[in-house]
Amino acid sequence: MTEPNSFSQQLASSAQRLFQLIDSFSSAKILVIGDLTLDEFLTGEVERISREAPVLILRHEKTEQIPGGGANAVYNLAKLGGQVKVAGIIGKDIPGEALLNIFAAARIDTRGIIIAPNQPTVTKTRIAAHARQSVTQQIVRVDRKSDEVPDLDIQQSLESYIRSELATVDAVVCSDYGDGVLTEQTIRAGLSHHRIVVDAQKDLQRYTGATIFTPNLPEAEQAVGYSMKDNESLLQGGRDLLQLTQAQHILITRGEEGMSLFSHESGSIQHSHIPAFNRTIVFDVTGAGDAVVAGLTLSLCAGASFWEATVLGNLAASIVVRKFGTATTTKEEMKEALQTLLK
Repeated sequence: MTEPNSFSQQLASSAQRLFQLIDSFSSAKILVIGDLTLDEFLTGEVERISREAPVLILRHEKTEQIPGGGANAVYNLAKLGGQVKVAGIIGKDIPGEALLNIFAAARIDTRGIIIAPNQPTVTKTRIAAHARQSVTQQIVRVDRKSDEVPDLDIQQSLESYIRSELATVDAVVCSDYGDGVLTEQTIRAGLSHHRIVVDAQKDLQRYTGATIFTPNLPEAEQAVGYSMKDNESLLQGGRDLLQLTQAQHILITRGEEGMSLFSHESGSIQHSHIPAFNRTIVFDVTGAGDAVVAGLTLSLCAGASFWEATVLGNLAASIVVRKFGTATTTKEEMKEALQTLLK
């Protein structure tokens, strides 16, 4: 693994190049195939206990709606300046309309979003409460989704759209949250591109031959079937994942332990470690993986090496974990954070 001092020296020598890559994000054209979710946050103050049942009565204060799941990957890419197209499914409902409006405001191309009249938009409603002069805490989450496989005509429409757009984009991102968009048909269509970034929670072998996978540590352990509890088992895990997926690269995100990149290069497997850039100011890790995917993908499209792309993906994640809820970052925030890191 890369030693800390060696990494610091490498980062300093690459600084100018990293700033240039961030500035080039706006030239990248990305197609995201993803499970689209609307994250909804309802907040209120506790007034009293209900007489009807032993439950809290909240006085509603605000409702926030934010792209979640694969939609958060889409939104992160757009907020970082990428030119983004999205292929996915929403329901004919108010949450679906909300997602379309959010995407339209961010100038995201939504022509590949199919409206399924017989299933709801995947929606996760988090209800949070606080008493007077106390912190706000989540008390319940309500999920709305369908477990049905999308109709064949919807799958065919998605596949047709994906294939029609492959020649117009620099990369394809598969953001698989297990909600049914990533079927065999859509995966096969996406894998036809030469640069495929896969963020999938399970069944990584479905994406055999993709360019790079970005599992977190629990997902990586589930894929190989054993715990990566030390350096030796981590190295073995990276090798086994490369073999399992036939990928060119595997990036295992490890929270406060940083990230480990494994690559097939010159007939052998190379590995490097990028330390966490922010271990202390962590408010919420929700959406950190999507930030990694966004920073990584845009960097690769701008011409970055996989090491450079991993550094910038790491940097993006280090910013969003400082924010509450499903968050995004911007090029300006990334450049500021990089400048701070170099001091």
